[in-house]
Amino acid sequence: MEELLKVEGLHTYFHTYRGVLKALTGVSFSLYPGEILGLVGETGCGKSVTARSIMRLIKEPGKIEEGKILYRGKDLLSLSEEEMRTIRGKDISMIFQEPMTSLNPVLKIGTLMSEVIMVHKKVNKNRALNIAKKMLKEVKMPDPEGVLNKYPFELSGGMRQRVMIAMALSSDPEILIADEPTTALDVTIQGQILRLIIDLSQKRGTAVLLITHDLGVVANVADRVIVMYAGNIVEEGRVKSIFTNPSHPYTKGLLRSLPSLAKEGEELPTIPGTLPNLIYPPKGCLFYDRCDIREEYCKEGRPERFHLGEEHYVWCHKIKNEKMERLGYGRTD
Repeated sequence: MEELLKVEGLHTYFHTYRGVLKALTGVSFSLYPGEILGLVGETGCGKSVTARSIMRLIKEPGKIEEGKILYRGKDLLSLSEEEMRTIRGKDISMIFQEPMTSLNPVLKIGTLMSEVIMVHKKVNKNRALNIAKKMLKEVKMPDPEGVLNKYPFELSGGMRQRVMIAMALSSDPEILIADEPTTALDVTIQGQILRLIIDLSQKRGTAVLLITHDLGVVANVADRVIVMYAGNIVEEGRVKSIFTNPSHPYTKGLLRSLPSLAKEGEELPTIPGTLPNLIYPPKGCLFYDRCDIREEYCKEGRPERFHLGEEHYVWCHKIKNEKMERLGYGRTD
């Protein structure tokens, strides 16, 4: 199947007074039509920077330094801002982390939604309001007509998130980027929002890039998962493969930290240490200082993508060497 979106060797840096912070260094992945791809990792790993890079929403002092972002074969990084505006919000839409900061507090929901719809669908205001009402029904919003006449602060967190999803899908995008769509919502509402995203993806055939720090969310929603650490991908595969046979020590650490896997009364295990300084990153594996299987050779260079089998890949010197030795090829370091 041909990729709908292909990210190749993406480098996004932030030029600060302390130095150049390398937020993304060589990120590459593909998103296919109709699939839900989970992008997971702890805070600061580069998930949201990846999403904003795809949308070309990186602002100063940030800059996309290198790479390609191909949408249906067209490199988004080569487009003018005007050309990008015809794609952003129409072909590729995004749901941001906190809808309260994304919705203009002084405009009613009907005005907010109709303005977006008029821009992308080229319809008049009455037609746009009808589409807005239809979209609110589609995301199972109670009393959609009444909601159109309310301000964002009059809605609950779950209702605001439904408004954001309705707005994002109103232009029938091929790709929906959902950046932590269930943050700050209670567990019941989280489940409803995730179920909604799955249903809409299946009904519309929309490809979804789901960004979250919660592996439990990915387990219930995604088809494939990418695990990020310090601006790099460390593991990638089908959800079942990652959860039943995690390979990278960071992925294993994340899974051990899931509350659902802890025994009653047992303290949750944590991954010791902190993220490396991305202004002065180490030469070798970025996970070295926190890794429980590290070897001296892991400090010599960045690990490359290694195929474990089927659609499962890992970026780890030690695992690659062990696999190669088992196959009789000897070590590769």
